Amino acid sequence: MITGKTFFTAAIVITSVSAFSQKSDPFSPDFGKAPKREGMTLVWHEEFNYSGKPDPSVWVYEKGFVRNEELQWYQAENANCKNGVLLIEGRKEKVRNPQYVAGSREWQKNREFAEYTSASIQTRGHRQWQFGSFEIRARIDTSCGAWPAIWTLGVKKEWPLNGEIDIMEFYRTKIGPTILANFAWGTAKKWVAKWDDLRKPLADFTAIDNQWTKKFHIWRMDWTSDSISLFIDDQLLNSTLLSQTINPDGSNPFLQPHYFLLNMAIGGNGGDPSHSEFPLKYEVDYVRVYQKK
Repeated sequence: MITGKTFFTAAIVITSVSAFSQKSDPFSPDFGKAPKREGMTLVWHEEFNYSGKPDPSVWVYEKGFVRNEELQWYQAENANCKNGVLLIEGRKEKVRNPQYVAGSREWQKNREFAEYTSASIQTRGHRQWQFGSFEIRARIDTSCGAWPAIWTLGVKKEWPLNGEIDIMEFYRTKIGPTILANFAWGTAKKWVAKWDDLRKPLADFTAIDNQWTKKFHIWRMDWTSDSISLFIDDQLLNSTLLSQTINPDGSNPFLQPHYFLLNMAIGGNGGDPSHSEFPLKYEVDYVRVYQKK
C-alpha cells in the first residue's frame, strides 16, 4: 500500500487448498460461524455483525492526508458497520484541510481542501499476530479512482524495515485494473523498499466470471516461520521465502508481530475518480485469524 515499487515476482509453488473453498452465497454477507480448522485454533475474529462504528477496543482510525499524495481525506465518519459488513465509503465531498499553508511545498499542507473522503482503520496497539492463517472476506469497488487494500505492517522499526504484506490491493497499473499481492522489506536507502509483487489483471477474473466484481471473495494469508503465501478464493497469487526477506541490518521484518489495516484510498494509483459514480463502496464481511494449536 505504501508505494515506490519495483516489479519483481517470486516463484510460485502450486498448492492445493480446496479445503477452504467459499461455500456461502457470494453475493451476500456470510452470517455463519467461523469454521473449525484441523490442527488450528481461531485466536481472533471480527465478524462486523453489529450496527454502528467498528469496535473501538480493536480498531483505530487514520486521519487526514496520510500517504502517497492520494486525494482522499481519511475520517472516521466513512467507516460503519451495518447489514453484516464493515462498509468503507469513498465520498465526493469537500473538507477543509486544517494543516493548509499557502505556498507550501508539502503535499499534505498545500491543498486548502480535500475533494474526497474515505476511511482507513487498523488494529495497531490493540491486536497483533505473528504466524497463522488469516482470512478476510470482502467485496471491493473496482471503479476508476478506487484503491482498496487489506494489508499488515510490523510493529517494530520504521517503514519499510518493519515489513509490509499486501494481502490484497486493487488499483490501476500499466496492464489496467489489477489485483496485487505483495511483500516489502528494507533496503540500504531510507524509505525505499525491496518489493516482491504479483500483479494479475482484473480481466483474468472477469473473463471467467462476469459477475466477479459483484461478489464477495476470500483473501487468505498463510504465514509460517519459513514462508508466506497469499491466496484469493484458494488460488495462490504470491509466495515468498523468509530466508530472502532480510533487511540490511540483518533483521527479518516477517519474524515479528504485524497488525491489520483496512482502507480504501482514492486517486493516486487508483486512477482519476472524477467520472466515477459515488459513493465508492468497499465491504469487509469478516477478518479471521487461525494459529496452530
